[in-house]
Order: sequence, then C-alpha cells, then structure tokens
Amino acid sequence: MILLITPSARGQECAATLKDSTGNETHWAENLQQGVARLREQAYLAVVIDQFLIENEPAESDQMLQLLGTAFPVYLSFAVSGMERLLREVRSALHRRKREETQARRSVEQQIRSEMSESLTAMLLSCDLAMAVPGVPDPAAEKIRIIDTLARDMCQRLGAE
Repeated sequence: MILLITPSARGQECAATLKDSTGNETHWAENLQQGVARLREQAYLAVVIDQFLIENEPAESDQMLQLLGTAFPVYLSFAVSGMERLLREVRSALHRRKREETQARRSVEQQIRSEMSESLTAMLLSCDLAMAVPGVPDPAAEKIRIIDTLARDMCQRLGAE
C-alpha cells in the first residue's frame, strides 16, 4: 500500500493514478494529521509527502517521520511536479525498497547460517571428544552417534563444510 499526503486538489487523481500504475492500493491524506492517523492504522510500502507540508508544519512532520516504520519516504513538490515525475519517483522508491529488503534478508540469512555452522561444528567436535573417552557405555555411545549424524545432516543442509 502507498500513502499519499498532499493538500493538492489533484490528490485524489494522483492516488488513483498511483494505484493504476503500481497495482498497489493507495490512500490519500489531505494533511499531515490525516497522514499520521493512517500511519498509526497500518503499514505502507511507500509514503509520498508533499514538500510544502514538510516545510510548513515541522512539528507534525517530525511526528509523521517517526511513524514511517519500514515505509520508503518520497518527497515531492506537487506545485512543480507532474504526474510522470510522481510515478517515476514512486516506482523508483518501491524498487529501492524491494532491493533493500532482499539485501537485508540475505544478510540475516547469512548471519544465521554462520551462527548455525559454528554451533554445529562445536557439536561435532564434542561428539568426537565424547566418543574418544575410554569406556563410554554402549547406550551413551549410540546416542552420541545419533547426535553426530543429525549434526552432519544439518551441516549438509546448510551447505556448511
């Protein structure tokens, strides 16, 4: 979803065009107070903010910026920008947001994979050391082998060495 915040008389038209062009539901707020209320109600992919409002209502602007969450802000002067520029800026913002989400997801995945690999390596080493202890009872040795097999299977699934 996209949130469009502008007092422009063309606000409703802009919201409809954004929806048609991007395929994302688009809500229109005529002022920052309405924008803040909408941001409290739900999350948005992008928030298009009329620069006029940012410059003329700094207190409300700060409050609104705190509520953006993961929404990508797009600042645009509706007084001098046409529909084409609006569409281009929003498409670009949605593309950047998607790219950043993908990068963040990969980073988290890599971090988890690394942490899991370290833990599995420690488990395998502990299994080897436990099996090297003289006189390990057969039932305990069997449990250690099962843990070793499971850890090796997890390593293989993670693609770890």
